[in-house]
Amino acid sequence: MKTIFYFLFVLAIGYVLGRRQHRWYAFQNRGEARLSRAAQENFFAPDYHLMNHITLRLGDGTTQVDHVLVSRFGVFVIETKDYRGWIFGNAAQAQWSQVLYRWKFRFQNPILQNSRHVRAVQELLDFLPPETVKSVVVFTGEAEFKTEVPYGVFSLSGFVDHIREQTTEVMSLNRVQFCVGRLETARLAITGETDVEHVQSLKRRHGESPH
Repeated sequence: MKTIFYFLFVLAIGYVLGRRQHRWYAFQNRGEARLSRAAQENFFAPDYHLMNHITLRLGDGTTQVDHVLVSRFGVFVIETKDYRGWIFGNAAQAQWSQVLYRWKFRFQNPILQNSRHVRAVQELLDFLPPETVKSVVVFTGEAEFKTEVPYGVFSLSGFVDHIREQTTEVMSLNRVQFCVGRLETARLAITGETDVEHVQSLKRRHGESPH
């Protein structure tokens, strides 16, 4: 009976994920598409489940997560940046800099940005030890760091290598499926209205737009 229930649960999750996936393509940017493709080509079910464009509610609004990779080896909360040029920044700075030819741009420290995403996932998966949920920042473009690359920040190929290196099992396959189900149940629908609500949430908190 347990085997039949597990099989039906996996089928149901697969159906829901399939419906979510085709809607997500309309909202992806180039960096998110690259990350998704690399993850799907290297990490396979049942050990890994990739979820994209996840908007979750927090007490002070919403937070939008680019990707969550749920696996037997941890839950990886992934922030993608599709940048070119030179990157300057460290883990403690509120803003980092991008230099592209003669122009210089500032952007929010993605490690700090992702910490809110990690907190949202940790609160939702509160039955897991907090350290099971891990932050990963991935630069998918041709950016080059001119300062020391902070811990937890990777190129796309570095991200793949990093996930492959995680070989200590921290949860069973049943628990992996339970995490995926909890996230699917809690996430907001992938719609333009959800994105508008998220932008309004950001503006209420500190007057910024996503990414």
